[in-house]
Amino acid sequence: MTVENSSAQRSATDVSAVERALALGPQQLTGEYRIDLATGTWWWSDEAFLVHGFAPGEVVPTTELVLAHKHPEDRERVRRILDAGRRTGAPFSSVHRIMDARGRERTIAVVGQGRRDEEGDLVEIVGYFVDISAVVAERSDERATEQIAAAAATRGTIEQAKGVIAATYAIDPEEAFVLLRATSNDRNVRLREVAQLVVRTATASGEHCREYLDAVLGPRAA
Repeated sequence: MTVENSSAQRSATDVSAVERALALGPQQLTGEYRIDLATGTWWWSDEAFLVHGFAPGEVVPTTELVLAHKHPEDRERVRRILDAGRRTGAPFSSVHRIMDARGRERTIAVVGQGRRDEEGDLVEIVGYFVDISAVVAERSDERATEQIAAAAATRGTIEQAKGVIAATYAIDPEEAFVLLRATSNDRNVRLREVAQLVVRTATASGEHCREYLDAVLGPRAA
């Protein structure tokens, strides 16, 4: 079967499937694959070789090779997905990790579905590998940045609350932190939330600050 014939027979469902995969990020390396179900023979486009870290034509793609490159924690899940696709021909997709030929971990999206002949017999699986490693790394970096920023903001609030308590009760900052933490434990409320309450109370209560902080911090502060 030629590549041209396979492309002509590709359905609209195939196109929408790869569009969904590509929507995960711009300009992702995308390789096409086919599996002849009668012989078990795989065909890879040049890009499919590159996704797996090979030069085009460097190896002969097989089911065993494909599964060998899956991350050990993802391998059985991918095997089950491929087996189900071969049995039913139903559209499938998976996002999982691979170890490429150069030993690098990559995250790829795989989409595929069966193609039937004129008699309705399932004859091959066609689909795409999409390397989404850059998108996953970018999103991980964004989450890490958000977490760092949130931690910094929390720490700033706690330091501000320590300062308020230390000034109000004429104690040193470490004693103020012990009082803050004890209140958090006693009330089973996050330390950050207690600190925010202390800062809000001090800001709003003016000359009655000590009285209101006594109520917030409880008998330990009295």
